[in-house]
Amino acid sequence: MPDLPASNRLRTGRYNEPNQIYLLTSNTLHREPIFSDFKLGRLVVQQFRMAQNQGLAISLAWVVMPDHFHWLISLENGSLADLMRQVKSKSTRIINAVAGRQGRLWQPGFHDHAVRREESLEGIARYIVANPLRAGLVKKYGDYPLWDAIWLD
Repeated sequence: MPDLPASNRLRTGRYNEPNQIYLLTSNTLHREPIFSDFKLGRLVVQQFRMAQNQGLAISLAWVVMPDHFHWLISLENGSLADLMRQVKSKSTRIINAVAGRQGRLWQPGFHDHAVRREESLEGIARYIVANPLRAGLVKKYGDYPLWDAIWLD
């Protein structure tokens, strides 16, 4: 394989298919904790909802942490790369405008995990929404404002 940038190596051989469930993770550039500001985190959530409204993905669970997000989805249309490009690009534009900042917001690339049939979706969702608890941001997961899961309330 030629010497490719890390983000290109991540995409090499990436295969995705409609109706497959994926756990997606993306980090902010230099792990900057920009989403410590709740209103900026909500702008990422808007992009998750927009992607769902456009029929690109069905959101099953998500959490927006101060410097990254985890998003459990069922891919409906398009590719993971297209979905993530849209979410990251649009969230960057709106967050930069609202926060009076400029430049890149996200690290290049993203991590994806295709969920196997034998894996428990509810268990993965619980793991996702418990992220703030494990990070010591809250005492119980319901206290963190930037999460949702279709199975949990």
